[in-house]
Amino acid sequence: MNYELFSKAQSLYDAKDFQGALMAFTQCLQDEAMPPAPGETGRLYHQIGNCLIKLRDANEAIQAYTQAVADPAYDMKGAVDCNLGMAYASLHDYDNAVHYFEAAVADEGYDARYKAYIGMGNAYMKVGKTAEAGVAFREAALDEGNPDPTKALLNLGVCFMALNRPADAVASYESAFQFDMSQAMKNKLNANLGQAYVACGEMAKAVTAFESAIADKTYYLSDSASVDYQRAVGAVAQGTSSQPTQVLAPVDMSGFDVVADGTAVYPEAESYPAEAVPQDPYYYDDGPMEGAPGYPEAYADGNDDRFFTASDEELEQWSRGIAKQERKRRNVGLKIVVAIIIVIILALGAAVFAYTQGYGFPTQESVAKELLANPSGSDALFSKDVEDVDSLTGPIVTDSSAEVLGVDKSMSNSTVYVKATTDQGGEVQYKISMVRDLVGWKISNVELYFPSQN
Repeated sequence: MNYELFSKAQSLYDAKDFQGALMAFTQCLQDEAMPPAPGETGRLYHQIGNCLIKLRDANEAIQAYTQAVADPAYDMKGAVDCNLGMAYASLHDYDNAVHYFEAAVADEGYDARYKAYIGMGNAYMKVGKTAEAGVAFREAALDEGNPDPTKALLNLGVCFMALNRPADAVASYESAFQFDMSQAMKNKLNANLGQAYVACGEMAKAVTAFESAIADKTYYLSDSASVDYQRAVGAVAQGTSSQPTQVLAPVDMSGFDVVADGTAVYPEAESYPAEAVPQDPYYYDDGPMEGAPGYPEAYADGNDDRFFTASDEELEQWSRGIAKQERKRRNVGLKIVVAIIIVIILALGAAVFAYTQGYGFPTQESVAKELLANPSGSDALFSKDVEDVDSLTGPIVTDSSAEVLGVDKSMSNSTVYVKATTDQGGEVQYKISMVRDLVGWKISNVELYFPSQN
């Protein structure tokens, strides 16, 4: 293998020139003067697949990774299988994704199996298999090679909450605190822990957890967490802080690495594939007015001679007719103007009333359905204040026939509850928060919605 060219390709990849790196790795693969040896072919195809993933071409990346695992001398099959799982997941082919994640964890030589377990958990959650997802996240947390189990424990807690097992969610969240983490992650965990405590009826502990989450004033509770916080505060104030909550039937849910407060935590895989972004006048002319007021009927035949030869009596009759028509025309015009003004006033009044009641165009329902129909191409639907749209749209299940369950409207804020159906028949419910954007609506937040906890 031409190691000089390979080194150049790797440098281009490290500099994020993925197109240049792809060309260089391909040249290295096709170098007839210095052909790659067994094992080196798989390594080159592995790198080519990584470049294609970075260029958001998952289909071509799958072809490259398949060539990599076809090289029997290449000793990183587990890593390639994990990347194959990620690539299939980005194409919403979760059956194949799980297949390759399972192949990756079966490779005892793969020292980052926790990545495959996290990917497997994500894929299972996408199809509504929350229990299976929980098993995968638990394995990721227990993997001794996992340098940061907090994210796996966070997701495991989400699974427990979805399965109506808040006590287990509490144990999962509390276990995460034994590991080092950023303050932002600690705040997120505390917020989730607070919600789990509320579900357990431990309101005093919930208040402590919520207040720890917001203590440094850098973290803001989601809508659902804020509601739980107020419930907990009210219960403590009334002396009912230890009453158990009603246990409802288990409710399954689906999401992609989504924590209980609605934000997303993605695994830091080296070659995590991004979703491919789809490459997403009326003219009115009145023309001349016909039938304009003109001569009276007796002179409407276009015979100008009749006008010159008409008698005084006829002229007087004609004059009176013209005056009458003119008065009629002015009166009609005045009435039309008054009617138009009244209509405008009524329309403005109705528009103002509708505006204050939360109505707009496009409607909240249509915005929510458009989001579910094409999550990866919905950047224009989000408020400009949303800094990381991908973290909100990545977890969303694509469903062009999503069902709107309800809408809470106000003048400046609205909440839409929708239910999506996965390809495998699972059901996912989302709570979509929106803010007013002129006469329409923009999305400010998307989070999973747990009916059993609300």
